[in-house]
Parts: sequence; structure tokens; C-alpha cells
Amino acid sequence: SALYVLPPGFVESSCRSRIFWMKLNKLLLQGKFFQLEIKDPYAGPIVLDEKLASRCGYVLSEDVWGNPVFRASVLGCHVVNEADELFSLTLNIKVSPFSSMRAAVTYTYPMYCSYSSWASREIVCEENYMEVSVKTDVPAVSNDYTVAWMSALPETQNVAYQLWQLMFVSPSGRKRITVSDAAKLGYSFNNTLYRVYLRAPYHSNESDISMVNGVNMNMVTSTSMYRQRWLLLLIDTTVSCPIDGISFTDTTLTWTVPSVIPTLVVQESTFLSKNILMGIDDQVIVNLEERNYLLEHNKTHITVTIPIGAEGGKLKSSISDGVYGIIYSIDLFLEHTWTDADWQTTKYTVIKSITTPFMPQIPTVINNTLPEERLFNIVFGHFLPDVSLVAITIGNVPFTLREAQHHGFNIYETLFSNGTKGFILEVSFDDPYILKEYVNRNETKYTLLVNYTISVGPEMELYYHSAEVECVIADIEIPEAVGYCDEDNLYLAIPTFGLHQYWNLYLANKLLNPHIALTNGYLAATNSTHLILQVPLFAGGVIYEEVSFQKIKARFDVALRKVRTMETLQMFSISCSFNSSAFISKLYNPPNNKRICVSFLNLITNCLIFLVCHPDGTITVSAQMKTVPAIDMSKTRLRDSSCKPREYNEGHAFFKFHVTTCGTSVRFEGDYIVYENEIFYEKETLPGQSTPKITRDPDYRLTVLCYYRAKETLVLGGFASDPSTELPFGSGTMIPRSHTAVNRRIRQALNVVSRISKDESFVEFYEPNVAIHKQPMEPMFLEVELKDESPNTELFLENCWVTGSLDFSSTARWNITEDG
Repeated sequence: SALYVLPPGFVESSCRSRIFWMKLNKLLLQGKFFQLEIKDPYAGPIVLDEKLASRCGYVLSEDVWGNPVFRASVLGCHVVNEADELFSLTLNIKVSPFSSMRAAVTYTYPMYCSYSSWASREIVCEENYMEVSVKTDVPAVSNDYTVAWMSALPETQNVAYQLWQLMFVSPSGRKRITVSDAAKLGYSFNNTLYRVYLRAPYHSNESDISMVNGVNMNMVTSTSMYRQRWLLLLIDTTVSCPIDGISFTDTTLTWTVPSVIPTLVVQESTFLSKNILMGIDDQVIVNLEERNYLLEHNKTHITVTIPIGAEGGKLKSSISDGVYGIIYSIDLFLEHTWTDADWQTTKYTVIKSITTPFMPQIPTVINNTLPEERLFNIVFGHFLPDVSLVAITIGNVPFTLREAQHHGFNIYETLFSNGTKGFILEVSFDDPYILKEYVNRNETKYTLLVNYTISVGPEMELYYHSAEVECVIADIEIPEAVGYCDEDNLYLAIPTFGLHQYWNLYLANKLLNPHIALTNGYLAATNSTHLILQVPLFAGGVIYEEVSFQKIKARFDVALRKVRTMETLQMFSISCSFNSSAFISKLYNPPNNKRICVSFLNLITNCLIFLVCHPDGTITVSAQMKTVPAIDMSKTRLRDSSCKPREYNEGHAFFKFHVTTCGTSVRFEGDYIVYENEIFYEKETLPGQSTPKITRDPDYRLTVLCYYRAKETLVLGGFASDPSTELPFGSGTMIPRSHTAVNRRIRQALNVVSRISKDESFVEFYEPNVAIHKQPMEPMFLEVELKDESPNTELFLENCWVTGSLDFSSTARWNITEDG
């Protein structure tokens, strides 16, 4: 590969405390691959790998910003050393668009370092190796040959390797090996003009883990031995480095290093700390307070405390198991200089790259909605700058940011004072993708359902977050109805706004739809603003508050109810009084379409009546009967002779009674319950000499019938019902009949036994004289047994009923059999 000139700004380098530092600009490496080669002065370029790096004193990693970083000890394998003061190392930086590194561009980069202030002992704790170097005064065999020995360095080193030996002390015992054997185990041992050094990997077989003041230390205890002729030199090359000491809270990270390391300080009483420095990357931090860093030390610990997110480090967004969070990273170094009686001065340097665990950060949605402007305004945050919004979903409809802006959603970023950012979304209440729900009496609940899609970090990993924002405002006006009447009808004018959208109209418990209106005889007309409901006086659903000879007071009610909950919000009522004389001749057709009043044998020449079957079971009847000859209306009666007219005059009689009184009977006809009573006249007779008696009065009977739907609930003496239930209206009829002879049946005592079964199996029966509760139309299983032994006796059941009285002739009856 060819050699090229380095692009400007591609490489930065420095020499800090006997460490080469080099950084590559990641922006100039985007989409490319790079490789480092170490230029050996004798062997040529050597590709840097992990094994070579830990043995030879090199580190290749990334800083917190993702820039490649290379560090090397000045005592590294391929560093050119001039009298332990000037050091140089040359690298080849190869850059290729291919991972195989073919067609690579090679940049040669030399680094230089000047370092002469060596301490008696210097220890470096790097990320991947431990290094100790000690000052020695090893006499040369002949001072005259020193320069020649240095000039023939490879050969001299070969001789030296044969003379140096290492002895390791570990929990497994002592191990004495040659320098060449140590190299095979990953160690590096050598001597320079004035120093001897040992470099060891972490966690080797010859190392040991010990705890010092709560911090775990990786320690290699070794003695380097040098023998030449009569000279035996023993050098303590023990090294110990911290492998933990990092702790975190939600807001800070703390790095702890022991002040005194027993294996490095034999005479602890002579220990004296001289200087402590801390730095970031390759820069010493002088004004710690300005960055809110805290450096503390005492007899046992040196502690560095840094706020998470502080300057010098980097916060990075991350996704873990679908959860958004952040990670804080910072590259620190600590330099501690001390003295003691054995070693004079020791310089102890620890380089530490610290990364916090994943810290979940649940995004928040800040609701700044402006109800008065009918505008949702929500802020989605807080995020680091490496997060971007890529899409949103409103309701169930996805939008890219461009589509969202085109639709009318307003989306933009906002910055917060702590350096984070958020995304503002503005959506109108009236947007079609906003959910709208009518609530309470006159309020609308607007709901914005949004799902954010954000891209996190350089990996552009996607993260999804849903939010639901509601706003309830009183923006609905409940309609008010206007009522009026004419001579024949009641009217309700109801605003149409919101009908069937928010509210429905109900007549009692029935939805007032076109079918119900037509069935009940209403006329409905709609204009642009109102529904006009015309209700004839005698239509179904009209409530007659007062009926007399003078007037008919009628009321019509319609309930305004919520569509969903059926809650009644408003009652629209119109009440009017009508002149009775104008309506006394109105005819009413019951469900079976029988005429209300007919003449019989020409005795009743005219029958003008008014009948109302009220929902509570009350029946009101006003009848005008023109007979020939005329009769005294005060003498008319119902079946129960004590039930007389409430009002009467020469031609009218007015009755008001309940279906459970006055001898009213009950029966079922199809889907209807029919209540029946009769108005009849007690005619006067003239005494004669013998039977028959003579009378001038006409002979008639008027039957009154009221029909109620059987499937609707009516409060009667014989049925249980919820008193809160709104009652249905009935319909009635009256049929005049001739007076025919009634032969009352004489009750014959028969040996008959009846029982009520609990079900159709007729196996279990109720005990006698026990109250049995049944709902209307619920079947009852009755068994009747004739125990008469006469062979000519047969049992037929016909017209079975129940009554509330023990009197066999009681007229308040409820049929209990059909086709039986």
C-alpha cells in the first residue's frame, strides 16, 4: 500500500506522564475500517492485536465520544529509548473501505515523548496491563564498553535475557522462571540503561486477588534476579492495581482507590502522601470545583466523586429490553505520589474508563394543552441530543414527520436548561383523528392518542412510547324545548342539535323513533333547527292529570337521555287544559279494533263516552247516554254497587276507579292483560198485582275494558313490581250489553285436591298455605286431582282463576290457565 499525507485534524497526540496518547477523529473514519501497525525498528511493521497490546504496554480503545484512542507506555516493546529520557514510537495507520483492509491507505505517524523525572518506582495500572519499573544502579562489566553494549542492543539483550530470572510468589507457592518463559506466559520483563521493568496482564496464574480497604486489588508479587559473575542483584518488582472500587447512585459515580497498599508499602509508619492529581483523558483537572468534581483523601482512601452528566464525560442514550435509558461514560486517571523509607518516591498512576450501568429514564409527557384555544400542546421529553423523532401515530394512523406536518400537526423541538431536549406536538381538538366523547351534562372529552417513534443513538435503534392526553371542556349546550297547544293537540318544539349524536328522546322507557311516533299517532316535522312533535290529545303516552265534566288537563312528557348511558338529563313537558265538552264524543280504538260504544236493541240511541286507562291502573270514564226514556244518571253503578259516579248530571256520569277495586276482573288476551268492569243502571220498577213487575226504564249494561301489554310492568295488588319503573299506558273499550238472566252456579262440594309443583316434573310440590312469588307470565304448574270414587264423575277444568279473597264470588280475579 502507498504512503499518504495525513488529513488535517485526523490525528491528535500527546505525551502525558510517560504515556503516549493518540486519538483518531471518528468523523474522518465514518463508513471505513482502520488498523494500527507498530513499526519495529528491526522487525518491521507488526499488526496490533490484544495479546500483543497487553504484553507490550499498548492500549487500543475508544473515548466516550467514540473516537479511537491508542496509548503506549514509553517502556513499550517497540519504543526507541534514548538514555531513559527521549522516547519515540512510529505507527502505521491503515484506512480501508473494506473489512479485509484491501486497498488500504497507509499513514505513517511518529510519536515522541520526553520524560526524565523518573521516580524510584513507577507503577502504571492500565486497562489491560500492570507495569512496574524501578531505578537500578547495575554496574556494567566495563565502563569502556557501555556505548558499544548499547549500540549492539539486540545481542546485549539476548545475553541479558539469559541472566535475568523472575520469582513469583502466589497462593499456589513459589515459581522461578526465566525471562523467556515469562514472556510465553504474557509477561514482559526488560531493563533499560537505568531501570528494570515488569509488565503483567491482569488475572494471570501467578496473580492474587486481595481486598484493601474495601477495594479488590489484583497483585503480582515478584522478585527480579540478576546474576553476573560475582554480582547478585535482587529487585522487588511487585505490582498491585485496583480492579473495582466503582459505585453509583442515581446522580453520581464514585471511584475509590486505597491510599496505602500494604504490598507496596512495607513500612507503613514511614508512608507520606506527597501529591494527588486527577484528570480526564490526558489532561489534568486543576479547578475541580468548577466542574463539580470532588477529590477527597484520607489515611485509607482516595475518592473521586463526579455528578452523572458532568462535563468531561458523555451521556449516551440507550435501549434495553424495550426501555429507554442513558449511560454515562468518562475516562479518568489518578496519579498518587508518595514516599516511604524503602522506596523513597513512588509514582502510582491508575487509568480508568468508567461507564455507569444502564439507567432507565421513562420519558415524560408534559401537558400544556390550551382549552381556550381548543389545542392540544404536549411536550415529549427529556432526551439527549442523540435522540431524534422519526414518526408519530395519532389514533391508529401512522404519519412520517413530513406527512404529519402536511396534515396540519405542528411538531418542533425544544431545548431545556439542563441540555436535554423535547418534542412539542400541537393538534387541534377538531382534528378528525382526535377522539371525542360526550360526558357529564354539557361537556366533551377530547382524547389525543399518540405513539411516538424515536431513533436512539448512532445505532439508530427505534424506541416507541405511547401517550394519552385528555381534556374536558363545557362546549355543548343542552337543548331547551318549547311547548304549546291548539284545540286538539299538544306540541313540543325541540332543537335538533346533538340529537342522536349525544342524546335521544324517550317516551317513558321507549326510544321515540319514527315507528313509535307513527304507532302512537304523533306527527313529526323537522326544519333546520327544530323537531316539531304534534301529539293529539288522545294519543298514546298522554298523561291525563285531571278529567272532569268541565275540563281535561293533559300532559305530555319526553325525556332527553344520553345515547350511551341512558341517563336522563332533561324532561321536556307540555301541559294544557282542554274543554271536556269538545271531546266527550271522541272514540278510542283498542288493540282489537272493537268499537268503544254500540247501541243495543235500539234502547241506547246514542253513546258518547270518554275513557282513559291510566298507567297506574286507574280508570276514568265519562259517559253520556241518551236513552228512551231518559234515566237518572245518579243511579248508575259499577259491578260493586258501592262504586257510584264521582260526578253526574242529567245526561252524564263520571267514574274513577282502580283495576283492583269495584269488582274489576282480569284476563289475558294474546299479548294483553284485559281489565273489565261494567256500568249499569238500577232501574226502578212499579209495583203490580203479580210478577212480572212493570218498569219504564230502559234495560242496558255498559262494559268497560282496559288493555295493557302483558310484557310491560304494571303495579297491581296481585303482582310484584319495581316502584321506580315507569308505567305503560293502557287502552280501553266499553261495550253496552243487554241484561240477561245470570244463573249463579251453586258450588258443589267435591273431593278435589290441588297442589302446585316446583317445576314441570311434578315431583316436588310447595307446602300448603305458603306464599308463592311469581312474576307476570311466569308459568305455574298446577295439579288438580279428583278423589271422588263415583264412576260417573269426571273432572274438567275451565275458567280457573286466583283472587285475593276467600269469597268464591269475589270479582277481582286473575286467570291462571289458558287452553286448560
